[in-house]
Parts: sequence; structure tokens; C-alpha cells
Amino acid sequence: MINRRQMLALTGGIAAVAAVAPAFSFARASDGFFEITAGPAKKKLYTDGDVEADLWAYNASNPGPQIRVKAGERVKVRLINNLEEPTSIHWHGIRIQNDMDGVAGLTQDPVPPGGTFEYDFVVPDAGTYWYHAHNRSWNQVARGLYGPLIVEEVEPAFDRDHDITVVIDDWRLRDDGNLDLESLGNLMDWSHAGRLGNYLTVNGDSAPVFPLKRGEAYRVRLINVANARVMEIGADGAEGSILAYDGQTLPEPETIPSDPLLIGPAQRMDLLIRADKDFPLQLVTRGDRFSFVEFSVKDNEGAAVAEVKLPTAGTLPEPDLSSASTYTLEMTGGAMGQFVETRYNGKVLEGEDFRRTGQVWAFNGVANLSDTPFFSAKQGETIVVEVRNETSFVHAMHTHGHHFRVVEREGSTVDESARWRDTFLIGPSQKVRIAFVADNPGKWLFHCHMLEHAAAGMNTWFEVA
Repeated sequence: MINRRQMLALTGGIAAVAAVAPAFSFARASDGFFEITAGPAKKKLYTDGDVEADLWAYNASNPGPQIRVKAGERVKVRLINNLEEPTSIHWHGIRIQNDMDGVAGLTQDPVPPGGTFEYDFVVPDAGTYWYHAHNRSWNQVARGLYGPLIVEEVEPAFDRDHDITVVIDDWRLRDDGNLDLESLGNLMDWSHAGRLGNYLTVNGDSAPVFPLKRGEAYRVRLINVANARVMEIGADGAEGSILAYDGQTLPEPETIPSDPLLIGPAQRMDLLIRADKDFPLQLVTRGDRFSFVEFSVKDNEGAAVAEVKLPTAGTLPEPDLSSASTYTLEMTGGAMGQFVETRYNGKVLEGEDFRRTGQVWAFNGVANLSDTPFFSAKQGETIVVEVRNETSFVHAMHTHGHHFRVVEREGSTVDESARWRDTFLIGPSQKVRIAFVADNPGKWLFHCHMLEHAAAGMNTWFEVA
């Protein structure tokens, strides 16, 4: 395997590349749809190697083409499947109509090889989102099937030159720089922390450099698309604030802390940056810091510096805790975890069943989707979900179709209640309570976004009447 010094496209001996944001480069078909083709692709990931990695990609690019629209606009995408297995697309974080959510087996049938599916939906909220495969996600996302989805304000707060998308992924590469395909589906990954990579890219490149003009304000949109890695990102030297979490603008910006920014799989964070000198973003791992992207600051040649126009917070419905219905989700299983009776497809698992099925995690004693929902809610009802992590690992829990507030986190003194989220991190042996208004009708997935954990049992669903 690639060694630790080479790990994550980091410092020393690796030539930086000029950063080029993934472009909104679709051509519309005659009927007005944008076409996304999922299929095999080749791309050189490891800078010091000669091998082009064997990827799966949207429109042969990694990341897939950036979709950039304005709040309230309609998005029409035709998915064309040129893969060897069925697929679908989930539009992560969008409060979408249920039949367009893209969850194979729950909201739609998977699109077979050679097949097509047409997604047609309205994007209600401005913010930073992304799209990714949602059938055998542990396999398809690991191979590169994802892309950014940016929803601008009706009157954008930043122009395109001051709005930077940073899609961060970690890949598991072999010594020659190709993807380690043989390790996909490894039960060790499924039962431990998930598939962790050994090489980091930003917008598909190693150690890119983004040029900034001195003193001017930029929005930097961070998107963690890794299968399982929780990114601890050091932003030393970055002068600015946090504008948004998971696509939802804060009522007031938060100062960028001195501690690393914690961004779990599928989470996003928008930063407001105004810099006077060069600075990196660094991955913090085991106490070491490795630069993975650089911001290079140049003089603005005497041009007047524009005033910062901050985006305004959205208007999601506020949960009413006084009338909420509360449901408890107990997370069990995994390596070193507490053993509880686990059912899968209606059968109690015993002995070799766990290895044979790969179902090593459970929610309330059930591995993967059951025939009955976790809970049923009336439209407009406030729901509180109390999640109890009885495992030895961190998890990233994602709610489809809704955003929520974290109203309690055991052992924490940080008040998170001002932040709307669609994905939250929960530590080992921790309890977290989230609250939201169930205002979007349909069947909605609630799962761990460590994709191996989801495949190995951490999936459930709820319905809104």
C-alpha cells in the first residue's frame, strides 16, 4: 500500500495543480433534460504514479459535473446507466418530493444496466448539496459516483469568481495508484470504522492551489464525499467565519475556531474567507497535520474591495418540542460492540449468519430495512428522535427529506441548536436528540452515512402521512 508519508496527497515532492472548479457543463437534450451518464472512466489520481485509476464516474469526470441552479428552480436530469450493475441518484440534503429522492428499494426501483430514469424536482432552499449513487453505495460512491449540487440564492451573495466548491474524497489506492477494488466489501471495514482511504483529492486533483485576491471575501464550500472518513480540518491562517452547515445558512456567522473543523461523511460547511496571506487547509490525523489544499493570495491590483453581502438564513419550520412525539433508536453491533438479538429479513441471526449476510449492525435489534417503519408521523408533526450509540465507533446519521436541529448532545457543552443539519455525528456510547417537523410526505430513509455501516445493517425508514 501507499505509505504514510505519501498518504493523502500531502506535502513534499508532490506538484500542486491549479484548482479548477468542476463546471456546470451539461448540454441539454432536446426535451430540456440534462443528461448524466454513469459509467466506467479512467483518471490519474496518484500524482507520483503513471497509472490511470479505474473509476466509475458521471459523464466521465470526477467529481461529476457541478449542477448550479437558483433556489426555486426546477431540475430535470436524465440518468443513463452504462454501469455493469443497477444504480440510482440521491440528491443529498434537498427537501425533495419523495419519488425523486433516489433511494433504490424504497422510493424507486434501481435503474438497470442500459436503462434510464428521469428526475424532475424543484430545489426549495439555497445552499451546498451534492448528488451520489444510492444503490450499493459502499461500492459505487467509493469508485467515484458523486458530484456537487449548488443552489444559489435568487440574488447570489457571491459572484462565481468568489464562490469556491471544494469536494474532498479519500481513496484507497494500491501501490501503483489504481483503486484497490479487491478490498471493496471487506467485512473488516464493514464491522469497524468503514472504508478509510490512503490518498486525498480535492475536486479530483492532488494538492490543488486556489488563487484569491488580497482582502476580498470568498465563500468556500467544503463537501466531504468520503465513504467513512471524518475529516478533521485545520484552517490555521484562514481569517473568516462559518456561514452554513449542511446547506443551511446560520442566523449569524460563527468565528472559525482554533480547533480543527469536524466534517463527517456527507456533511458540508460553508466558510467566509478574507485573506491577506497564503494559507493551507490541513487534514489533522493522529496529531499530525498534512496540507491538502492551498490558497494563494495575490494583490488585487488596486481594485476596490467590495463589501461582503452575507446570505440570509432560510425559513425551515421550527419544531415545537412541547408537542413532540419522541422515538428512540438504539444502535448496536460492530466489532467490540454489545451483542443483542438481531433480526434480518425476519430471521434471528446466529453464528455464521453474520459473516454470510454481512449484517453486523442493527437499529433497535433490526439489521437493514424492515417491512414496518421506525415511526409514522402526521404531516406537520414535530418529531424528536433520541439516538443512543451503544457501539464502539463514531457514526454519521443522515435523515432524508428533512433538516433537523440537534437539541441535546450528551457530554457536550457546545450549543448546536442554531444549526440546521441533515447529517450529525454521534460518538461511541453517546446519546443525541434531534428534532424536526415532519412536513414532507412519503417514505424517508434514516441511516448511517458511513456507507459500509449502512450496507451492514444501519438503515431504517420512517413515513410521513
